[in-house]
Amino acid sequence: MIKVKRVYDPPSSRDGRRFLVDRLWPRGVKRDALSLVDWLKDIAPSDTLRRWFAHDPSRWETFKRRYAAELDRRPEAWRPLLEAARRGTVTLLYSARDPEHNNAVALKTYLEAKLKKKSS
Repeated sequence: MIKVKRVYDPPSSRDGRRFLVDRLWPRGVKRDALSLVDWLKDIAPSDTLRRWFAHDPSRWETFKRRYAAELDRRPEAWRPLLEAARRGTVTLLYSARDPEHNNAVALKTYLEAKLKKKSS
């Protein structure tokens, strides 16, 4: 199971293994407060794509396609997450204000498609 959670929300025992998937460290958050397994900044969208998207919902579908293309070129970045999700619950942490249009949501969709493909 893959969950998505805002980094500013408190950790829960139901989160499983928690991974920060933003390229930039979230403002005002101390590392030990997050109960992280790892900070996977290399899995985040490129700076160019992140700046272009700027959390504009009208660009969401294009953002997801472009981000998926970036992920396709870097399987070494996301494979550890996929393996962790196969073993148990994984929570992807993000800092964006928008709970529906952010890289963690796009990454969750991407990884779930990979999990489905593998189990088919």
